Amino acid sequence: MNEELLEGAYDLHVHTGPDISPRKLDDVEYADRLVNIGMKGFGIKSHYFCTAERARMVNKLNPNINAVGAIALNNSVGGINPFAVEMAARDGAKIVWMPTLDSDNEVQFLFNNSSYERLPPWAKLQLERQKEGKPIASISILEGNRLKPVVHEILDLIREYNLILATGHLSKKEIYLLASACKEHNIKKFVITHPTFPSTVLTKQEQKELTELGAIIEHCYSVIKPKFKMTWEELFEQILFVEPNHIILSSDTGQVDNPYPDECLIDFVTKLLNNGFTKEQIKRMTVENTSFLVES
Repeated sequence: MNEELLEGAYDLHVHTGPDISPRKLDDVEYADRLVNIGMKGFGIKSHYFCTAERARMVNKLNPNINAVGAIALNNSVGGINPFAVEMAARDGAKIVWMPTLDSDNEVQFLFNNSSYERLPPWAKLQLERQKEGKPIASISILEGNRLKPVVHEILDLIREYNLILATGHLSKKEIYLLASACKEHNIKKFVITHPTFPSTVLTKQEQKELTELGAIIEHCYSVIKPKFKMTWEELFEQILFVEPNHIILSSDTGQVDNPYPDECLIDFVTKLLNNGFTKEQIKRMTVENTSFLVES
């Protein structure tokens, strides 16, 4: 089953419950499943709330796991809100996602393109709220052609608390400006979130350029499907071009219609192994790079 390729790894992007949307499993169940295959921990992602307290409870119940709390800077936490970031950090969170479902880029994509063949749970909720006549306020991190001053406040907090910054569902322009700012702020843990997702797609050349600015590329199992216009063969090509030293692998699952996240990760590494990747390359992406982000 190739579980040994995940021993000591973290899954830093998983949608466990309890959450607004129904989930396939909860935090405690996932912790138990990861301990059984020798993984170290996981990052709990909610599009709506800080998960630091959930992570702390999981770690108390299962001292053999390291659950990692996070916050996504959507409208439910005040958007680009330094106070929310500081309180999340003080509560033990390790990951800050820039806006996801409420990013201007994602809102424009969802309502102007309608190109999701199967709507993600958060997209269904956005459309439901729109039908109810509730406003959908989108969030940009830009002021003209520059980052808003408040973004720099958040970058200072990320450096101060040694947090991981992830791009969420930002636009290409926002990602590049943010990457440059991270370099200026001496932030070492900057992750490009699923660059094969339709609204956040980046070419392999763009991914490579961003790693030269210090970014780490996150490839997620959930979006490597033809319905997301990405094949496994294309993914293998991207990984080889960017190089495993600059990549992490995540599940980005937990949705009720997907396999269990750990099953996704096992399938992920098995496909890589069966298509010419060495065990050393795979463990660099699953174990070494994720451990650097969480533990250094």
